[in-house]
Amino acid sequence: MIRTDWRNRGHSAYWAFLIHRISGLLLAFFLPLHFLALGQALSGESALDAFLAWTERPLLKLSEIVLVFLLAAHLTGGLRLLSIEFVGWHRESQKALLAVAGGVAAFCALLYALNLA
Repeated sequence: MIRTDWRNRGHSAYWAFLIHRISGLLLAFFLPLHFLALGQALSGESALDAFLAWTERPLLKLSEIVLVFLLAAHLTGGLRLLSIEFVGWHRESQKALLAVAGGVAAFCALLYALNLA
């Protein structure tokens, strides 16, 4: 078990770590639902049309926006980690990378939400 110091939990990099892990887990839970939707397409046109009609509910539209945010947050968080690992951007630009990653994720979710309207 990995022990963390309580003082580190207020650091922005700790929250980025949590968001990256939680978004990855939630995306992994979404994957079987995505395969179910693809399976409906294989079952026939009427089954797919019924499934797509079900997805027009407002709560599911909201969950799509959250899904886009999770995808963008996981992607940008992963790119931030890769830049730290391979480019060597570590101490001086950590907060800037966190801000850019969060901003890009929020921008993607908002852009998707505006496209739904």
